[in-house]
Amino acid sequence: MRLTVIGCSPAWPNPGSAQSGYLVEGSGRLLLDCGPGVLARLREREAWPRIDAIAVSHLHLDHVADLVGWLWGAKVGPGRGKPQPVLWLPHGGEDGLKPLTEELRDAFEVHEYAPREPFEAAGFQLTAFPTRHSALPHGFRITDGQRTLAFSGDSGPDPVLAEIADGTDLFLCEATQHDDEPADMHLTAAQAVAIGAKRLLLTHRPAELPPAGAVVAHDGLEIDV
Repeated sequence: MRLTVIGCSPAWPNPGSAQSGYLVEGSGRLLLDCGPGVLARLREREAWPRIDAIAVSHLHLDHVADLVGWLWGAKVGPGRGKPQPVLWLPHGGEDGLKPLTEELRDAFEVHEYAPREPFEAAGFQLTAFPTRHSALPHGFRITDGQRTLAFSGDSGPDPVLAEIADGTDLFLCEATQHDDEPADMHLTAAQAVAIGAKRLLLTHRPAELPPAGAVVAHDGLEIDV
């Protein structure tokens, strides 16, 4: 299992960076989130992305906005006639994205996942866990049967994050807030470290913050899980 950070900015883009998008490759190709700039970055690699499935952690625009560009590229652009990725939204996500949902069906095979019920996407098994944020937030455990990647999505302090990270080979965890700020809907780096993952990669971190005391993701980072 290989993870490539396509974009990792917080809700405002870091200089030269795309927003949330993470490519997981194994027997298939899975994209976690599709925020602004992600599709353009993927197109630097190939004329139109060959993605089997996209799993959306929650519905905030910095995690989903490039689904709109994907839609139009599939309808009238270079994605026309290409295989449709499966798009996995959180339970209630189809209603949450109305009236866009019906148009998305022109570009994606749209499904909803249910909390704590495993589902298959791009050759991986995923399990989604509700987290402390808004817009139907979830974190994921993703496994190919041998290695397991955990992804926090966006979340404030929540015991479920330790459950998501427990025993995984890599925990991709947000760390948006300064350690001196009260953390509610996001985490500080210190809180992310305290979850206790055996291998931690921080993401969704503003460039303005000081060093985090842990490895921080950057666009283009490739790492074997």
